[in-house]
Amino acid sequence: MELIGICLITKDVLRLAEFYSTVLCVVPEGNSTHMDLRNDGADMAIFSVEGMESMAPGSMCGAGYGSFTISFEVKDPDAEYEKLKALGVEFIMPPTTHPWGARSTWFRDPDGNIVNFVCRAASNTI
Repeated sequence: MELIGICLITKDVLRLAEFYSTVLCVVPEGNSTHMDLRNDGADMAIFSVEGMESMAPGSMCGAGYGSFTISFEVKDPDAEYEKLKALGVEFIMPPTTHPWGARSTWFRDPDGNIVNFVCRAASNTI
């Protein structure tokens, strides 16, 4: 089994797509209901609450926002931190080296999800 992507459900597709477009340096494709952001790893989609409800009525009952942590492997979390700090991103954790050897920085997207930019230790996996 292989993870091929993630879809974030949001009340504001354009706002979330613009945020991820900026921090991931990718161009989103789509519209105000659905956007795709393709990168070197698993694909990311952003879909509207209304779109989900139209496909599967009742599917959003009880759904929360800001409940995910999404990890992206980067070469230099410190450089990414400085770049994102200049954009006014809300950080949860500055660049930190963890006991298992990975170094990462955590920040929030506009919906409150935690985004982890991490450089894994050579012998570890996320």
